[in-house]
Amino acid sequence: MEVKRVMVIGAGQMGSGIAQVCAQAGYDVIMHDVKEEAAKKGLERINRLLQRNVEKGRMTEEEKTETLQRIALTSDLQEARDADVVIEAVVEDMEVKTKVFQELDNIVPDHGILASNTSSLPITEIAAVTKRPEQVIGMHFMNPVPVMKLVEIIRGLQTSDETYATIREMTNKLNKTPVEVNDFPGFVSNRILMPMINEAIYTVYEGVASPEDVDRVMKLGMNHPMGPLTLADFIGLDTCLSIMEILYEGFGDSKYRPCPLLRKYVKAGWLGKKTGRGFYVYE
Repeated sequence: MEVKRVMVIGAGQMGSGIAQVCAQAGYDVIMHDVKEEAAKKGLERINRLLQRNVEKGRMTEEEKTETLQRIALTSDLQEARDADVVIEAVVEDMEVKTKVFQELDNIVPDHGILASNTSSLPITEIAAVTKRPEQVIGMHFMNPVPVMKLVEIIRGLQTSDETYATIREMTNKLNKTPVEVNDFPGFVSNRILMPMINEAIYTVYEGVASPEDVDRVMKLGMNHPMGPLTLADFIGLDTCLSIMEILYEGFGDSKYRPCPLLRKYVKAGWLGKKTGRGFYVYE
């Protein structure tokens, strides 16, 4: 199937990033958000990033204009009736996602593929609420989307080879590197990353070292570009906790038990950079 029109559901940081790379790759993009103001903010974010690329000589002013012209905004889900691929990038909540997929299933044309940008929720379960489970797939982009090359392509239990091939080809056209992953909790990226972050939190909780020194060990000793606790603050501690709970529930293994300190910080509203305080304090 040839993909011409893409709809992105959700205009937040991830959704707007996905819309940007799709438009840059030449696709006609409809960026949807239930709030018109959120969609406009998403477009402003894209405009700022593209302008930065122009200033750094990575693209011309003409290319920036052409990219923006390919993006349309809407708060009406019915606009999905002309989409070849819909990529959902809403909040990481199964109830919210399945509701969106049920609605899309009744709107998107029969040939349309429904993709989720979920970072950890099971694609098989999301697909089960639709009448086209063979056309449901995961496209887990990394943050920030315009910069990071990886896309985890997650095959649900019933995802067809044709659907996978179409999304893999599309991912290549986006100038991203696709990695095929089967549908297990956390996929590959978060199954490895989140337990590492959780263990780093345990070292602070148990008084082994300060957050600064834990991060220093991983940066200087393991050559990580960013320490795990700084990374956790950037991801959002609520998101880290949510993914650890999905891993813990999905595998039933105590090695995935979220650290009590992580739970305490989330209950306190210390969610990281977005709230001004996590393991570090942000101005």
